[in-house]
Amino acid sequence: MIVITGANGQLGRLVIQSLLEKIPATQIVAAVRSPEKAQDIAALGVQVRQADYNRPDTLDAAFNGASKVLLISSSEVGSRVAQHQAVMAAAQRAGVGLLAYTSLLRADTSPLALASEHVATEQALKASGIPFVLLRNGWYTENYAASIQPALTHGVFIGSAGTGRIASASRADYAQAAATVMASEGQAGLVYELAGDEAYTLADFAAELSRQAGQRVSYQDLPQAAFADALAGAGLPPAFAALLADSDAGAAKGALFDDARQLSRLIGRPTTTYASVIAASLKG
Repeated sequence: MIVITGANGQLGRLVIQSLLEKIPATQIVAAVRSPEKAQDIAALGVQVRQADYNRPDTLDAAFNGASKVLLISSSEVGSRVAQHQAVMAAAQRAGVGLLAYTSLLRADTSPLALASEHVATEQALKASGIPFVLLRNGWYTENYAASIQPALTHGVFIGSAGTGRIASASRADYAQAAATVMASEGQAGLVYELAGDEAYTLADFAAELSRQAGQRVSYQDLPQAAFADALAGAGLPPAFAALLADSDAGAAKGALFDDARQLSRLIGRPTTTYASVIAASLKG
């Protein structure tokens, strides 16, 4: 029995889709905060159980009978470590044989502010005694695709990544990697540094967007603070805007680049190109 936490999220749903190609639906548990929002998952034959990171009693029930758990990192930045530790404690009580965790590319050396909670979680995992595997995910190309429509509206794609090269991949690529690991044996103790096969600058991204959209979109590089202010001005919560700007600044230092191609080897195919993600975004 394989339990996928955060299964109602974008990554979790894609992991389940990929797992269904490898194992029977009866061996998959979708652990979600709100089961009523996962009826489409249940319709696939997957068992849906309530699992709220903030309510340990739900985690015990969700992990009952589990042999493996995929801990998809919480989206609640600032509360992640305590939530992840609650999952680990429940996994210990359930006697889970493997816990996989979606961390961050080179988390232990990353300059990104986002890395701190991932590092703390990895350290807690090591101290827990639970057999674990780390899926250190690089950037999702969709993170940049989310800015395509405003860029087309204003003719400018803004960021603060400078000429930093970004080896991103699609969310589906990372989901397939997670499913592959969960469906495989001998994973305990492994650390996967996962990133896309190709690397690009944000100027490259803007140029490809221009080509596909048939209109000029230029890349405007901003100081980190100015980029954070622009994101907040566009409606993002200030703390989240600051994190995104910090991540772009990290990209300028090479934090989102990796050329080891562990991801494509794990999924057995080339990773999805950023041009393909742009095309999918433009199609709506």
